[in-house]
Amino acid sequence: MSCCCTCVSQDEVGVVTKLGEFSRLIHPGFQWLIPCMEQVSGSISTRIKQLDVACEVKTLDNVFVNIVVSVQYQPLQTDEAYFNAFFKLTNIDSQMRPYVFDTVRSAVPQLTIDQVFELKNEIGNKIKAALTDLMGGYGYRIVDALVTDVRPDHKVKVAMNEINAARRLRVATQEKAEAEKMLVVKAAEADAESKYLQGLGIARQRQAIVSGLRDSVQSFSSEVAGTDAHDVMDMMVLTQVTPP
Repeated sequence: MSCCCTCVSQDEVGVVTKLGEFSRLIHPGFQWLIPCMEQVSGSISTRIKQLDVACEVKTLDNVFVNIVVSVQYQPLQTDEAYFNAFFKLTNIDSQMRPYVFDTVRSAVPQLTIDQVFELKNEIGNKIKAALTDLMGGYGYRIVDALVTDVRPDHKVKVAMNEINAARRLRVATQEKAEAEKMLVVKAAEADAESKYLQGLGIARQRQAIVSGLRDSVQSFSSEVAGTDAHDVMDMMVLTQVTPP
């Protein structure tokens, strides 16, 4: 016995057929049906869904890597799109998966393992573009396609970690050497500055001594008649007291 009414959930669009032929779409809420003639044949979810695809592929430098791609998709918000999504596709996941494989296996072999890690967004954009062209005809839009994981073989991962560790150690050694070089340069500059200042002090000390001697000679010569500078210097040498 056919029911004369139905309720459609908020996140769905119902598909009504009349005697086996498509009749109309019904939207969320309480809906009437023509008894014995119309029935709800199914529904289309309007939520965003996600398809995860794991794909093994070889890179340009001959490294096998497992790549996980997450494709997020949703029906286009038009009656025509709902019709196509319901009647043209049996399983959307099975339809999209081969195209994800094809795109990944055409893009990744052109890249090295390091480039795969660096260009994950570009790979995801290529997958999204390929699926958008395909799935639009079936009433779906591709919200996003993300490369969520790149898993090389365990031995390759260990080797990559060792290479990165060696690279970081080399950089650290270079920075340490630069720091030590800077310390030596600064120490040399400080020593040169110290010697310069010391020499400047000695020069000023000697200049003060000479100026004092000159003043003493001039004073003695002016006060004692008949003496000259040579006599005064001889007397100063004779009277110089050497400390014990």
